[in-house]
Amino acid sequence: MLHRGRPEGRARSWRTLLPAPSSRAESVGAARRAVRVTVAAVAGFYPAVDLLDRPVLALYTLFVPVAFGLLSPLPGSGRRRAGTVLRAVPAAAALITLGTYLAAATWSATLGMLVVGFTLVLGASIGSRATGVVPALQLCYILACFPPYAPGTLPDRLAGLAVGATLTILCERLLLPEPEQPSYRGRVADALELAADAVHDLLRGGTDGRETAERLRAAGRELRFSRTAAGLRPTGAGAREHALAQAGYATRRFLDLLAVLAPLLRAPVDLPSATLLRGLAAACADEAAALRGTRPAPGPEGVEEMIARYAAVRGVPPDLREDPRPLLRRQSTLLAAAVSALTVSAAVTLATGRRRSMPGLPLEQFWYAGASTPRLCWMRIADHLTPRSVVFQNAVRTAAGLALARLVAGSLDLSHGFWVLLGMLTLGRTTAGATWSAVRSATAGTLVGSLAAGALLVSAGGMTEVYAALLVPTMLVAFSVGPVGGPAWGQGLFTLVVSTAFAQIAPVTWQLAEARIVDVLTGSAIGLVCGVLAWPAGARGETRRSAAALLRATAPLIRMTVERAATGHSAPTTRADAAAALRRRCGGRGGTGASPTPRTRSCAPSPRPGAPRRAAPTGWPRSTSAPACWSAPTGCPGRRARRGRRTRRPGRGRRRTRWCRRRCGPRTSRRTV
Repeated sequence: MLHRGRPEGRARSWRTLLPAPSSRAESVGAARRAVRVTVAAVAGFYPAVDLLDRPVLALYTLFVPVAFGLLSPLPGSGRRRAGTVLRAVPAAAALITLGTYLAAATWSATLGMLVVGFTLVLGASIGSRATGVVPALQLCYILACFPPYAPGTLPDRLAGLAVGATLTILCERLLLPEPEQPSYRGRVADALELAADAVHDLLRGGTDGRETAERLRAAGRELRFSRTAAGLRPTGAGAREHALAQAGYATRRFLDLLAVLAPLLRAPVDLPSATLLRGLAAACADEAAALRGTRPAPGPEGVEEMIARYAAVRGVPPDLREDPRPLLRRQSTLLAAAVSALTVSAAVTLATGRRRSMPGLPLEQFWYAGASTPRLCWMRIADHLTPRSVVFQNAVRTAAGLALARLVAGSLDLSHGFWVLLGMLTLGRTTAGATWSAVRSATAGTLVGSLAAGALLVSAGGMTEVYAALLVPTMLVAFSVGPVGGPAWGQGLFTLVVSTAFAQIAPVTWQLAEARIVDVLTGSAIGLVCGVLAWPAGARGETRRSAAALLRATAPLIRMTVERAATGHSAPTTRADAAAALRRRCGGRGGTGASPTPRTRSCAPSPRPGAPRRAAPTGWPRSTSAPACWSAPTGCPGRRARRGRRTRRPGRGRRRTRWCRRRCGPRTSRRTV
């Protein structure tokens, strides 16, 4: 769509004031959330203002439900959201206490804002629940660290947190709760049951192989994280979530290989293949039941034994009179599918908590087994402690912006300086262009909302009954339209909400609307400056570097494949060297099927150097094993490549041991990327 020669992204600015088109589900969800937040907020606000006459208690009972219910993207159903809020209350109380005492001076509050902002954003990488409550925890510290310095009001502040959080939990659980959604564990179980049924149908010969293949591929696509809600993805740092994610990857691979195998099967199937297929179908059914909690996980030993027996007896029968290549292709595809089923069985056993380790299987593939959750969380966070990490970049950008906003608000003695940090927090984006677009829309919306709020304050004066009557409908409209309408509508309507609320807490004039404009513009300007100075391109630079490294790593494999297909002779680079280089460049973790983007999403590091390797089971394909340099001494070139050292290190090549040369192969170049 064009606007007088401009592309859609450069349309006239007045169009940004219109509500963004949203689906019916998004609108209904926003309306349900608005009802819950409004009821939770006013249920504690009105008694604190009218009956108890405690303004500090009223302020916290109003903003805690807004912070947790509206400004924080809590994932999952109503029950899970309520549990997330309950677990976050102790951290919120600690931050309120810290902010109350650091408000004694501007420099201490600014330094605390810098540390708290960086720690919370970086710590959010450990899982979706932590990511959801980070904005609410930041607002708890922000609200407490502003003047006046009044440690005597700390009991009222903590009481307001307790009342607001309790009302939020009750409303999330009882009042129009978010519906339950199919969990990722259940979707993996459904896919495994489909695989078992498809294998039985193929063995009976009663279905078309192409139709079965299409159903299997469709089920595998449904397990992608891109088709799973953000709150339901197993992206946490714990061992069980790692195992569930690996089970999903391996199940997708298993379904894809079954889809390749389905058109190749012709009745009657040879006895070794039929026996292995029946065993795999039974294993898939048992693993699906284990994921649903109806029976314990069987473990990978049964599948491992079936693979060993099949590898010992497979081959071309001596009495075969036809071309043996279709049979060999069928057997190799079935063996690869069986190896994926072995990975699924081991991952399901770990995900259900029946075992904490996988003896006999490659350590690199199940590196997280046996590690405690605190250790895995620390490994996840330590993996992002580098300027190349997008999570680290976002943490630095957010912490610097909040600290600068607190310094400016305290130095200039801005009234209601809380709005400066709130504006910077809600309008900051990961790129400079997105920040400018949000700031432009929010500025226009704030101006319109301030004019309306000023007119209301002038006309109503000191009649608090008018503000009390307008607060509930204003909150309902603002919290319903703002999230789906964009920054302009969100900031404009939120200006009306805070004006009607503050007018009941203390006497105000039309200058409250003026202070709102100044504070939002100040916070927007600070957020824009931080967006321009701190990694303005966001994750695009790291994505380009990762894609370039992947292309460089796959180039030897493409060259070898083309020369082998065209001339029948392999390229100078051997297959083992090319595969090892690809795994080192991509930073993969041994056959999980995960996308190799180590710095653009949450990944934990591979096993520590020097960890003992375990032998692969009989029949395990060589391609599923991770490169030996993961557990090699530090002189190994693969180990240096994983650390990201780009410069040539003179003399380091001589430190490679005989064991390393035997396991990693000859080095083709002294330069590592």
